[in-house]
This record gives sequence, structure tokens and C-alpha cells, in this order.
Amino acid sequence: MKGVLKLGRVAGIKIEVHWTFSLLLVWVAFIEIRQGADLYHLLLNEALVLVLFACVVLHELGHALTAKRFRINTQRITLLPIGGVASLEKMPEKPMHELLVALAGPAVNVVIALLLALVVPVRSYFNFDAIVLEEVLYQPTFQNFLFYLFIANVMLVVFNMIPAFPMDGGRVLRALLSLKLGRVEATQIASGIGQGLAVLFFVVGLLFNPFLILIAFFIFFGAYGENQMVKQSSLLEGHIAKEATLTNITLLSPTHTVQQVIEILLAGTEKDFVVMENDRIAGIVTQKDIIEHAKTPDLAVEDIMDPTFRSIEASTPMAQMLEIMAREKKPFFPVTEKGKLIGAIDRTNIGEFILVKTANA
Repeated sequence: MKGVLKLGRVAGIKIEVHWTFSLLLVWVAFIEIRQGADLYHLLLNEALVLVLFACVVLHELGHALTAKRFRINTQRITLLPIGGVASLEKMPEKPMHELLVALAGPAVNVVIALLLALVVPVRSYFNFDAIVLEEVLYQPTFQNFLFYLFIANVMLVVFNMIPAFPMDGGRVLRALLSLKLGRVEATQIASGIGQGLAVLFFVVGLLFNPFLILIAFFIFFGAYGENQMVKQSSLLEGHIAKEATLTNITLLSPTHTVQQVIEILLAGTEKDFVVMENDRIAGIVTQKDIIEHAKTPDLAVEDIMDPTFRSIEASTPMAQMLEIMAREKKPFFPVTEKGKLIGAIDRTNIGEFILVKTANA
């Protein structure tokens, strides 16, 4: 992902901060200055945001490490202004596995809140009336800092358990419904509830808090996207890579020049190519490779091809094919059957296959 600051790795998982996170810190500073806060209060609130997002990282690690127990890896955790995102290779398909993975994140925040409650006299804060409480909380003390952190972790649990995708609560609801219903129907119900809540948030946001409008869009499109993804995966069940393989493809040789490939590219609809040498696959050349070397038309294909390609066996399940594409981050794969090339597959052709199956459903 572009525009990220890499903080390091935890259990092999990259921890990154997206550049837009800085906008949150700027916004907090703006609000504090607008309210006439001094430098000490400003820095204290900025520190609270940073510590809170450390809790968010722990939350996402809860998801990631639990998923790892079910042999699902996580590539990275990215911090955004609206929270953290753990990039799991896929969501568990078994309802109990998904339930455990979804609950693991909020469970981390519950543990953090309980630990903070052991050192912060939480009850004493609620014994004050509203005016006195405001004065007490304005004091820049370490105890107040921990109390704010306690409240923030409680709010994280409450917010994340909203039964709407892409929040954890939506996945918990889907997992529970999946115990009695199929995954597709369970997702449809959970998605519908999520979109209904999004509409409610939108209306409330218009009346009271514009920030809820942003959350409404986040929930609505997250729920819609999850529903569409599960529907597509359902349509691909029982189908293999061979069924969506492009068989009428142009094969290049290592001695082809970039200029020759450009002419082939412009003459047809193919964008990516398999390079063959002595009846074996030598590499692949993508449209991106061709464009990058368009200024050197005499360059040979063997100098720009990717020899670290991965070929796909024709019998590979289509759903697994999508997982491979997401994991490898490559758009184009040669397809082989019994060791011999029979064609190639890309996202576009899989998309067309899904459209045909949708029309026939």
C-alpha cells in the first residue's frame, strides 16, 4: 500500500500507519486550539490518541493471531483515522472459527479495560455530578489519562459489536446465523441489518453529528460489499480454474522485442502474455511491464519478463484461485494440466465467468 509508515512486525505481521492517520492528529490539535487549550493539554490529548491506537493494534492482533490458529495468515495491520484494518488472507468459513476470530478483537479491549479498572477508581468518577465531573476530568493528571483510556476501550468494544459489517458484531451475527442457516443466507440477513443501521446512522448524523454520516457510509458499503463477495464465492463453488481459462492466447518467445509485443497488444484485447521457450513456460509479461519499457522497443522479452511466475493447475477450485490472486498480488497466471500449458487466467475472465453464472442463477 502506498503512503504508509512501516512500524515493524509482530509475529510476522507488518504494522503500518497510513498517511491519512496524520489528519486525525491534526484534527485533534485543531479542536484543542479552538477550545483554547494550552500546550500541555494539547500534547496530552495527542498522546491519548496514540496510546488508544496502540490498543487498536492489539485489537487487530487479537483477530490476526486467533485466525492464525485456524491456518489463516495476516499480511499486515494498517492504522487509519477510523481505526485499524487487519488484512487476513480470508475469513474463516466455519461458523465457530469465524465467531472466535470476530470476538478475539473486542476481547482484547475488554481485558485492557479490566486491567485499567484495577488501577483507576472508576466508580469515584461517577459519584460526581456533571459540573464537578467536568472540572475533575479537565485536570491533566495521569489518573484522568488512564480513565479516558478506560472509557475509550469500552467504547471500542461497544462500537465494534454493532451487528453490521464490516464491524466485528456483523461477523459475530453472521457466524451465529450460519449455525442454523447457510453462509449465503446468514450473510444476506446480517448485511441487511447492517445497511438498515447505516440508514439510521445517516439520519441521526444529519440531525446531530456529521461524523455519523461517515460511519453510515462505511457500514452501508461494507455490508453491501461483504454480501456481494459471499454471493460470488457461492457461485464459484464446485467450479475449477479450467472453466474460466483463456485458451486462445498469444504465446511469446524470449526473443520477441518490446516493439513486437506492443503491436500485438494494440492489435487485440490481450494485455498479459505467457513466454514459452522449448515447450516450457519461461515467464510472463504483463501490460505494466510493456508500458514501463515502451521507450526501449528493441529490448528483448527475456529482459523484461517475470521468471518468478506461479502456474495454476487446471483442477484448482475457483474460490482458491481468487485467494491465490489476492495473496500473490498478481493479475495473470498460466494454467497447466498434467504439466502442459493449456491457457491462462486473470481477474477479468473470472469476473466474466461470475457474470455468466449470475445471469443463469
